[in-house]
Amino acid sequence: MKYSYIFFTIVFLLHIANVLLPSDSLQYVLGILAFLMLVLSIGYASNLFKILGTVFSAAGLIFFFTTDLNISDVVPMLANNLSLLTLLAVLPWMNSVVTAGRFDKLLQNLLRGNVKNLGSLYQRSTAAMMSLTAFLNVSSATIAHDVLTDNLKPIEKKAANKFIMMTTLRGYSLALPWSPLEVLLAMSIFITGVSYGELLPWMILITIFMYLVDSMWGRYYFGKISYPQKSESEVKRKSNHIRAKLIQLIIALISFLALVILSGNLFNMEFIFIVTILVVPFAALWAFFIKRWKSFCTIGWNKWRNSVNNMHNFIVLFVTMAFFTGCLNESPALLMIQEPVLLVADYPILILIMIQLLFMILSMFGVHPVATMGIVGGISPMLIDILSPMSLAVILVTAGVSTVPVGTYGLVVTIISMSLRQSPYLITFYNLLYSIVFGAVGIFIAYWLI
Repeated sequence: MKYSYIFFTIVFLLHIANVLLPSDSLQYVLGILAFLMLVLSIGYASNLFKILGTVFSAAGLIFFFTTDLNISDVVPMLANNLSLLTLLAVLPWMNSVVTAGRFDKLLQNLLRGNVKNLGSLYQRSTAAMMSLTAFLNVSSATIAHDVLTDNLKPIEKKAANKFIMMTTLRGYSLALPWSPLEVLLAMSIFITGVSYGELLPWMILITIFMYLVDSMWGRYYFGKISYPQKSESEVKRKSNHIRAKLIQLIIALISFLALVILSGNLFNMEFIFIVTILVVPFAALWAFFIKRWKSFCTIGWNKWRNSVNNMHNFIVLFVTMAFFTGCLNESPALLMIQEPVLLVADYPILILIMIQLLFMILSMFGVHPVATMGIVGGISPMLIDILSPMSLAVILVTAGVSTVPVGTYGLVVTIISMSLRQSPYLITFYNLLYSIVFGAVGIFIAYWLI
């Protein structure tokens, strides 16, 4: 739908107004508008998200008939996840300033660095992917694949493909636990109510640990394969430019993180809402200071319009998930679902392992970790009583992120699979041990925080 972005944007602006000036009447109107968004989007969603939406709707309907709710009570529930959709709608503006400032070229230059073997390139590639994924998200995987494919032409094809499968997906996953622009992190905070500032140090600790462990493994595993070096003059010519761009990117990243934490401490507002209202002005100011305002406006408008016009998958997922969660929380069936968890309430480590396995197994069957988080979120009040809010937040983030490299039908795995013409199950196999270690680290930290 060419002009659906206009309707969606009106809904998002009304949602922002409702957060600033809460109104029961406006919440009801937003519920009706959310339903209309669902009706408009269902025909354009992919088969996977249609199936997920149908399952959530069917389950929610079953729970509805076990409650004392009526239709008028359900309508406002449909708008409960508009915060997440509004956040997704503004993210292209941050992506646009990175593109306008040509920071995406930084990834290309970093991956063409002067290294002696693939082991050293592995470390550099993972770090470069992690740095830019914080702003570019999926786009960084596409750029890294293109650059690495070109750079690794002298390398034996099987080794080159394996290298790309690992560095792109693992580097990508390392940016997700701490980036305020990541929807999995936003959902975890939304479900548990923890402070981003309090959660951030643990996420950074997990990221650093996983990067060091994976880098050492990559240096050992690929270190025996030599890599053609660039000429010394070429390296010197580009080094100053790369250093300046990298410093700009680091300053922007630290500034945004600090602004999010400071705003969260000053204003009594949800983390998702704070990030949502900060993205556009921050990106605009960044573009102004680096003198890329015109490019930012042009690129940003096109990216944003195209992105909002194609939000159908997430609209179907989040609106049906809101219906499912709302009905579940009011249903006696919640007690039945809670029973297996209560049986192991005295052994929280088993609950943490169960959550991790649920994310991992469902991801291999194509279930998006956001959908799995919605399922777990339905029993989050009980889990918080057993685990503590911070412990639950940590396991939700790490369990969700750890599935990214092994999500057989996930977006990034699909992109790499199609580009390399390799089976997605092969990519899952190559990254399975990494994901298991990532999940285990998350379980350990979450258990420590109980």
